[in-house]
Order: sequence, then structure tokens, then C-alpha cells
Amino acid sequence: MGYQLSAVVADADLLREQTAELDHAVLGELRQDFALLPVTPQLVVELTGSLPDFAADDPSAEQPFGLVLSPPLADRLAHWSRSGPLAYLEAEFGAGIGRQAAAVWLGGTLSWGPRFDDVLDAPRRQWPINEALLQLGVERGAWIDPFAEVGLHLERNTEGWLAHGRRRLSADYWDELVEQWENQ
Repeated sequence: MGYQLSAVVADADLLREQTAELDHAVLGELRQDFALLPVTPQLVVELTGSLPDFAADDPSAEQPFGLVLSPPLADRLAHWSRSGPLAYLEAEFGAGIGRQAAAVWLGGTLSWGPRFDDVLDAPRRQWPINEALLQLGVERGAWIDPFAEVGLHLERNTEGWLAHGRRRLSADYWDELVEQWENQ
């Protein structure tokens, strides 16, 4: 089973405020009062007025994201970050190989990254998404890393996160289900 992610992560209140008037914004609730905004083609059109552009080549350190962060899209993320830090995250894994990339905006500017890794041989804390989440203020907890701590492992792809958000599920919902199954 593969994993795919293309999303903005930030404080839940920040994302609710910034996306309240958007028709194509669906927020997935994460732990520690964070939320995830799946980045879909429809959302990019709504935010920028243009169709999304995707990199012609596979992502790399020089072009870390599959989605090209056009100036209008990057400007929107920068504008949102005036209310607090936010990160754009991408990941794709399958059959034991994969990649991840992340960037963080704060105070209206790109403050960290973008960082890219397709080897993932460094300690987990140094993987791009984990580092970005720490930049956002994710606190360490019982889970293996910040990625799991906030619940990014709960859905496997954008469609899953869209369903998660539309059903208004919380990351804790899945933990409660596991606990119920274990008690049966």
C-alpha cells in the first residue's frame, strides 16, 4: 500500500480562518490543534485563478515538489503565514521507496526550506516533514516521530484526507476505534 500527501499543515484556527470563504477547502483535523488542508487541483485554481502546474521531471533537491509552487500560490501561503507558521508538505512512498519535501512560511516569508529527501537514511527527526512539523511547534510525544504524533499516518492519500475532513473526523477518532477494537 502506497502513501501520497500534498497538503498545507498549520494551526487549525489559522487554517479555518484563512479558508473560511473557499469552496474547495476541506480541513482534516490533526492532533495538537493542527489541521491539514489537502492541496487539490480545484483548490489551486480557487487560490490562484490558474490550473496547477506540475514538475516535468521527478522531484529532486533542485525542484523538491511535484506541484510547482507558482508565485500566486507561494504568495497566498506567505500571506496566510502572517497569522502564524504554516508548512507545505509533499510525500510519496510505495514498495519501500519514496520521497518527501517540505517548506515553512512564517511572518509573510519563506522561513525554512524547501528541503527534499529521497533516501531517508538520516535519523527520522531530520526527515523534511518531521523537521517542518517541529518548525511549526509540534511537540514530541509518545509516537515514533512528529509525523505520527500529529496523525499524518492516518490517511494514505489526498482522497482519504478529503473524506476525513468531510466527515469531520479527528485524529483521536482513530485512536478511540483502535482502543474499542482492542477491548472487544
